[in-house]
Amino acid sequence: MLTQETKRKIDSARQILVGKVPDPKAQVEQITTALIYKFMDDMDKEAQELGGKARFFTNGFEKYAWTKLMDSKLGGQDRLNLYIEAITSMSQNPQLPQLFRDIFKDTFLPYRDPETLNLFLKEINGFIYEHSEDLGDAFEYLLSILGSQGDAGQFRTPRHIIDFIVAGVDPKKDETICDPACGTAGFLISAYKHILRENKEKSLTPDERKNLMDHFVGYDISPDMVRLSKVNLYLHGFPNPTIFEYDTLSSEEKWDESFDVMLANPPFMSPKGGIRPHRRFSVQANRSEVLFVDYILEHLRPNGRAGIIVPEGIIFQSATAYKALRQLLIEDGLLAVVSLPAGVFNPYAGVKTSILLFDNGLAKKTKDILFLKIQNDGYDLGAQRREIDKNDLPQALEIIKKYKAALKEGEGFEFDEAAKQIAHLVAKEKIAESGNYNLSGDRYIETVNFVNQKWPMISLDEIIDLNFGTRITKKNNEGTLYPVYGGGGESFRTDVFNRENEIVISRFAMSANCVRFVSGKFYLLDSGFTFSIKPEKKNEVLKDFIDKYLLSIQSRIYNCARGHAQKNLDVKQFKELKIPLPSIEVQKEIVEQIEVKQKVIEAAKAVIDNLERERRYFGQPLRKIKDVEWVELGEVAEVIAGQSPEGKYYNETGQGTAFYQGKTEFTEKYLG
Repeated sequence: MLTQETKRKIDSARQILVGKVPDPKAQVEQITTALIYKFMDDMDKEAQELGGKARFFTNGFEKYAWTKLMDSKLGGQDRLNLYIEAITSMSQNPQLPQLFRDIFKDTFLPYRDPETLNLFLKEINGFIYEHSEDLGDAFEYLLSILGSQGDAGQFRTPRHIIDFIVAGVDPKKDETICDPACGTAGFLISAYKHILRENKEKSLTPDERKNLMDHFVGYDISPDMVRLSKVNLYLHGFPNPTIFEYDTLSSEEKWDESFDVMLANPPFMSPKGGIRPHRRFSVQANRSEVLFVDYILEHLRPNGRAGIIVPEGIIFQSATAYKALRQLLIEDGLLAVVSLPAGVFNPYAGVKTSILLFDNGLAKKTKDILFLKIQNDGYDLGAQRREIDKNDLPQALEIIKKYKAALKEGEGFEFDEAAKQIAHLVAKEKIAESGNYNLSGDRYIETVNFVNQKWPMISLDEIIDLNFGTRITKKNNEGTLYPVYGGGGESFRTDVFNRENEIVISRFAMSANCVRFVSGKFYLLDSGFTFSIKPEKKNEVLKDFIDKYLLSIQSRIYNCARGHAQKNLDVKQFKELKIPLPSIEVQKEIVEQIEVKQKVIEAAKAVIDNLERERRYFGQPLRKIKDVEWVELGEVAEVIAGQSPEGKYYNETGQGTAFYQGKTEFTEKYLG
């Protein structure tokens, strides 16, 4: 396990280097070289202490031993010269494993400052390892500073997400395991540790452990990543890591290989012009995210299992290749979809992702797909990703395990009340209905929630027409009479209007507050729209009822949004939303009750406003009292920070708890 002391030393080594070696990747290479250098000397000393012989620094390479490099009799310039000579000669050392010779092959020192090197080597010299896995954990932390390889859509997968996926897939000791885009081998190492933990009661025999290590395979197109992943695996006890520099999507060399378990967080981004794959893929596409998912499906054995992180395009995009892939997933092995919050990859990227879990054996035993929504993963969603108490992952993992166990036993499966908050089952038939095979779990929740509804469920498209706003520019239309609205608040003012007393729904750059009532005359831009009741439905539907209902389901409307940095409404999905439609008489009654309650709320607000004015008035004399001691507020009071609820809990219907957000006056937002 990575200790705070080891972490501190790595951070300190980076700080020493940063003035001479500003590039994080180059820092990783320099620290990696030095750590392996010292690690080899540690192993030689341990062997000698046990009565054996040195393995690495022998046959003319004794003078380069770390112990001699750190001899206090050496001056700064002499140590610099010896270090440069050592790292450039090490690739010729026949005593080193080929992996280490490859690492030292192109090694060089990018600076010539003896003082910087002395400080750096002194920090490295402070590392103490009792087992190679300690170095492996330190190396993984070192790799984490690489952060984003964003140009290729590659982002380091957080350890807790890797561990969650591995536990959900549950690889076994006798299974072959592959990561076709392995990066630094995080998934492979997590799977290895998982298998060791699962076999604690009856430890693996030496032969079983050797066979286990032979079952792990990784591919990566980057020679740098291949080198780093090999080192990572070696330092976790793999004597001969089977990691290959291989173009998973374009090469056919390894196409006929198959595996029991596949784990991956493949690159999300495709090069300009797309990928040029061979013709053996089931889905013809040139997008890397589509091809990687297809690749995993193609290379799983008949009862194989997989866990893969995918961008949102795989979940909902309507392009032909995406739809064809989703159809293939549902018909061939998809067991569960786990939606992750958008900040999981912070600070590297705010990209929204999901996890697809496959089980070729169990998927044949069910007509449903399991959907889980992770709101909290144990860390806040800010740039620093600070640890918090809320964490849905353990509960989600428990649900996955119980669901799989029920399918194995051929038993029915029901959620308890706690599980219903984050999970639900959706029939594959239901997902296939529209022909889009959308894998956004939220869009199917309404069916679950309203299954026992006493009124008929009607899609919005059956009863309303959408009326989009019209584009105008501030430059040519500025005035003072009427506010101009887009999908959000007032943009500017103009002397013309095109709407009056209407509900406005956001269309572009949506926020959780995507539905609002605008009173009076105003001008609506094309980034928002209003609606009218279809002429043939005016005797059945009251517009005021639909107004108030839409205000109450903002979270469902927001869930129809698509996109990463900017959320835009999927209008087709919005029109497919179903709402309960009582008789026109009941609609009128509901509207009247809401309006009565709204008047009560407004009256209460007026009373509170008056009391606030009185408080301010009577507070003035207090500040004029003489001969009193004035103290800082912090001496007598404690500041208690508020919290930021998720947008899905907001409403503007007057129901729930009043919500303050940086302002002392009442807003129109409520929680509940």
